[in-house]
Amino acid sequence: MITVESLTKTYGGFTAVDGVTFTARAGRVTGFLGPNGAGKSTTMRIMVGLTPATSGTAHIDGRRFAELPNPGLEVGVLLDASAQHAGRTGREILTIAQRTMGLPARRVDELLDLVSLTPEEAGRRVRNYSLGMRQRLGIATALLGDPEVLILDEPANGLDPAGIRWMRDLLRGYADQGGTVLLSSHLLHEIEVIADDLVVIGQGRIVAQGTKAELLAAAGTLVRTPDVSTLARALMDADVEFGHAADALRVEADPDLVGRIALAAGVALTELRAADGAGLEEMFLELTSDTQRDTQRDATSEGAAA
Repeated sequence: MITVESLTKTYGGFTAVDGVTFTARAGRVTGFLGPNGAGKSTTMRIMVGLTPATSGTAHIDGRRFAELPNPGLEVGVLLDASAQHAGRTGREILTIAQRTMGLPARRVDELLDLVSLTPEEAGRRVRNYSLGMRQRLGIATALLGDPEVLILDEPANGLDPAGIRWMRDLLRGYADQGGTVLLSSHLLHEIEVIADDLVVIGQGRIVAQGTKAELLAAAGTLVRTPDVSTLARALMDADVEFGHAADALRVEADPDLVGRIALAAGVALTELRAADGAGLEEMFLELTSDTQRDTQRDATSEGAAA
């Protein structure tokens, strides 16, 4: 289990992580989501001792990463697949990790087979690997010590569709056997398929967390119309709260009420349904709309134009 309590990291006058608190539980996959620059990678680096926290704590099964006597046997980490030594072969990288952890030599071949790197590929220098091959090697290194916790930052980068499905099945099986998986990814569909719990961060702060079912069920009503502006005015006149989500509106009311408001306003609807089936992308965009780089740029442009 991973427990993060009031974690804060500041750089001068900039706060990258601001009072972050959440738990990733055993037997579950926790999706860690947020826009670029939201604080995901910094939080993960603090968890594994690469970046010191300004305040707060991050514990793995009750201990700080620095207190683990042989960390690779308890937590597997993949933060940057491109950070591997480019001049070594894939087999050499795994062999060094195997010897460092005091594992039997057979583990190297077992993990190469698990991540589907062939003997020929394992003998290549990493500088000649594709990004997808580096991801597979990074996942093999993370799993080498058969740890109980996995912390993975964007592990699907560079994987083709078959590779993404392979990774999804691998991590799902790992969690189903009692492991803890903390997974960040910008591929929201993959998170939606695999995650049990979600933690959403924006501008260094947690903006939502809970089970995937809870967060999606609390999303209200999804409605689409060619005349968004008229419907938005009608909802405001009815004192019904709503937000923009992709090309739709997410309304904090049941579909029956939204339909009656639209009818009274003479607005034709192309879609009207409970948002619990709308998917993770719409929920994510709404929760992080104030922290999205493109949204901020649009707002700046509008201000300049005014």
